Amino acid sequence: MASLFTARIQLLLLQAMGFLIGLIGQAARAFGGPKFVSMTTPPVTEPLLLLSGVQLAKLIRQRKVKCIDVVQAYINRIVDVNPLINGIVKYRFEAAKEEAHAVDKKLAEKQEDDATLEKKWPLLGVPLTVKEAFQLQGMPNSSGLVNRRNTISKTDATVVAFLKEAGAIPLGMTNCSELCMWYESSNKIYGRSNNPYDLRHIVGGSSGGEGCTLAAACSVIGVGSDIGGSIRMPAFFNGIFGHKPSPGVVSNKGQFPMARGAQELFQCTGPMCRYAEDLAPMLRVMAGPGIRKLRLDEKVHLKDLKFYWMEHDGGSFLMSKVDQDLILAQRKVVDHLENILGASVQHVKLKQMKYSFQLWVTMMTEKGHDGKEPVKFVDLLSDHGKPVNPLWELIKWCLGLSVHTIPVIGLALLEGKFKYNNEKYQKFKAMEESLHKELVEMLGDDGVFLYPSHPTVAPKHHVPLTRPFNFAYTGIFSALGLPVTQCPLGLNAKGLPLGIQVVAGPFNDHLTLAVAQYMEKSFGGWVCPGKL
Repeated sequence: MASLFTARIQLLLLQAMGFLIGLIGQAARAFGGPKFVSMTTPPVTEPLLLLSGVQLAKLIRQRKVKCIDVVQAYINRIVDVNPLINGIVKYRFEAAKEEAHAVDKKLAEKQEDDATLEKKWPLLGVPLTVKEAFQLQGMPNSSGLVNRRNTISKTDATVVAFLKEAGAIPLGMTNCSELCMWYESSNKIYGRSNNPYDLRHIVGGSSGGEGCTLAAACSVIGVGSDIGGSIRMPAFFNGIFGHKPSPGVVSNKGQFPMARGAQELFQCTGPMCRYAEDLAPMLRVMAGPGIRKLRLDEKVHLKDLKFYWMEHDGGSFLMSKVDQDLILAQRKVVDHLENILGASVQHVKLKQMKYSFQLWVTMMTEKGHDGKEPVKFVDLLSDHGKPVNPLWELIKWCLGLSVHTIPVIGLALLEGKFKYNNEKYQKFKAMEESLHKELVEMLGDDGVFLYPSHPTVAPKHHVPLTRPFNFAYTGIFSALGLPVTQCPLGLNAKGLPLGIQVVAGPFNDHLTLAVAQYMEKSFGGWVCPGKL
């Protein structure tokens, strides 16, 4: 009885913390940032921008389209649209044009057939954008931390190197939240990114610049990273596809901050894109030798899959209720799978999902095999500078003098409060293991789980400060180490993207990617912003 009382007190304290942070958020909404009327980015008029990466690569290989024309079309779009969304924070236009000319010259000189070229360079000439947290030679690598504003990459992150070797051409670096630890992409170096479907709304985080850049047709494929939903939330809020692979498949080397110890296993680098058919080719390239852990060549018979679904987490005190728009969109999917596809679909109630935030915290505070504690967030804030005192930073922020954003100051202040005593830790660790076992046994090698990507559609700027725990809808699957693909499901009545997470058992990424392609075919996939 005493432990139940203590648990309820802790929940009330977490709610109180959220409320206090929320007050700051409301003030920020009232006084901070540019004011927009309801508006979207302009629609796409250039046909080359409406082709998938796979289609572009094929046309370039077959010499039906010049690479320089593709790259220039994207540059023109970026120049027109990026001032509105602030998705790309560092351009690489001249180098990209040089590389495009080199591709055209290579194709003019060598008469290799399409199959040979595809094997050598599966992404030949395809425009690419990269989250600024990753190393790209000659480009900044600050992760929005002012102390690192002059950090220039001398080499490429492993995944970036693989993508370049496959023929992709980087156009620039995209914005992220400060230190990649918040679900609105804003920092004191580059400012805030805006949603192309309504500039007054967030793009998500931490790969939010990537999400809005892709959604606005300023790029076709992109690189993101995810330890709590940082690929999937931006993909959801911006109406595109994003895949968090099974842990250990794609290298995380060459990004900042880099998870250490027990958390390293749960940090995942993955593809983000507008078109579902680009997910698997990107993942093959990004994984390198790690692709052997997956079965991407295995044919998936969708009708034979077992589909499971839940419409919400069961009623956590900490999270918002799921929007009715999202519940209806999910049920539309369920009805389609049942009545059109003819698949087995079962509604489930996983009671421990209600503790998603607590289970994510358990993962993030877990000690490494060597017994060492995880790296403290406040220590990451001190990178390239003096130690940071969070309370003093809060005072400075109130006076407009801090170089840090309020979410990271709040996290630095509260991170000690989120650490459980041994009894609580053991309780939630056992719960995490139990939920993992339940899900893995339920899904097997032929099942997928449909679950909301977030409780709400993309909120307005600063609103996440009033709902700090909502990210747990994605964070739970990071804690469980399962592969997940976020799939767009059209727009709601206000023109904001809807979507759903498709989850599979460990190393069954091929199932979620196959379902993503089916979802795109059945529900339309990405919708161009500003389209009448």
